[in-house]
Amino acid sequence: MNSIIVNIWHWLVEPFQYAFLIRAIWVSAFVGLVCAVLSCYITLKGWSLMGDAISHAVVPGVVLAYALNIPFAIGAFTFGFGATVAIGYVKSKTRLKEDAVIGIVFTGFFALGLVLVTKIPSNIDLFHILFGNVLGISQQDIIQTLIAGSITLVVILLRRKDLLLFCFDPNHAKAIGLRTQVMYYTLLSILALTIVAALQTAGIILVISMLVTPGSIGYLLSDRFDHMLWYSVTSSVLSCVLGTYLSYHFDVSTGGMIVVILTILFVVTMVCAPKYGILAQELRRLSTPNP
Repeated sequence: MNSIIVNIWHWLVEPFQYAFLIRAIWVSAFVGLVCAVLSCYITLKGWSLMGDAISHAVVPGVVLAYALNIPFAIGAFTFGFGATVAIGYVKSKTRLKEDAVIGIVFTGFFALGLVLVTKIPSNIDLFHILFGNVLGISQQDIIQTLIAGSITLVVILLRRKDLLLFCFDPNHAKAIGLRTQVMYYTLLSILALTIVAALQTAGIILVISMLVTPGSIGYLLSDRFDHMLWYSVTSSVLSCVLGTYLSYHFDVSTGGMIVVILTILFVVTMVCAPKYGILAQELRRLSTPNP
């Protein structure tokens, strides 16, 4: 019996013997925190497609940054923000709807990135760009992640109420004198920065889940924004820590494991949420007398 307990204990603590895994866990938790906070605004604004577009649009920036030997965050943010400007310009100059413009711009940027990967000789691993590699994150990448994520958190902290009003009701925000265009590009800028921060953890393909799912969980659990924020942060950080930890034991993709756990939490919330869950809705329907 004692040997079984010792083996279980050894299995539990084994990952913490490695510095790279401890580093990956706290970096993932920080990224999860940043994504969760912004996720609440993205969810309220209905910008999940915009997040997907920017995450794909940063690919050519990452490739060029590696080719020019400059921090990848600079290239990624430049192309990510450039994509949002291109979307806004095309939308204002044509009669196309926003979803069509987003689809055209992000596929164009993503395709350019794939072309550059195949033509520019470098040691870029496309798999790591697409799916992240937090276990192999370098000191330089950690610094870039911390800077990008910290800027996002500071901007949200300083403009919290303005951004919230802009997401809820942009017409009212404009009526009381807020510069909605500034709010629009501020939100897009911190969205691009957050994607840069999350690239090493989840990669381009999976980062959209970290930007949408935590806020959706919080939205199903509460009508109050402060509570929504806490639920979002808790689910995201828990998924990042647990996903990174379990990816070591099961020898699987860290980003993939994080998103799988996050998705499981969403499904549980969707079914069991006290007010807006499927079970609660069914119970209310059954308890309501037929007319």
